[in-house]
Amino acid sequence: MKIYIQKLKQSQGESVSFHEEVDISDIAELENDIRRIEPVLVDGTARMDGEDITCDFQIQGTMILPCARTLVDVPYDFSIHAIETFTTSAYREEEEVYLVNGEVLDLTPFIKENVLLEMPLRVFADEDKLEANTMKEGNGWTLVTEEEQSEKVDPRLEKLKSLLDDKSNEKDSKG
Repeated sequence: MKIYIQKLKQSQGESVSFHEEVDISDIAELENDIRRIEPVLVDGTARMDGEDITCDFQIQGTMILPCARTLVDVPYDFSIHAIETFTTSAYREEEEVYLVNGEVLDLTPFIKENVLLEMPLRVFADEDKLEANTMKEGNGWTLVTEEEQSEKVDPRLEKLKSLLDDKSNEKDSKG
């Protein structure tokens, strides 16, 4: 997404609005959990004050992430508010102010950065999708709920239980 510096200079300090759909699908190829991302909608304003440019924008879109439990695709809607500051002066050095080289300000890398920073650590599928995709058993294991676990007697203690039952039966028969 490109903003022309000349257009900002011509606005004489007034805000210039922009509303554009931006394709940032290549961030899915980076080392992250994003499987797919649709083009995002970027809506905002840019204003030039002397040599400084301030861009205030909203990024909205949907990314596909893996479920933390089942790894199925989960659509995650996001809306990110961002304010970025740029300068055309090579003499101004500040951490959060970026230098613009040339006559065009490309916001695409900053859109990508904000999306990556706001990506959640984990997402979960809805209950129906979770139930349908949860494995109940595999090679040498079975999923056991807490209720089933409390009802089940440990096989190592089974003989001890039968021995105790035999002794209590002997006492009952003697008495």
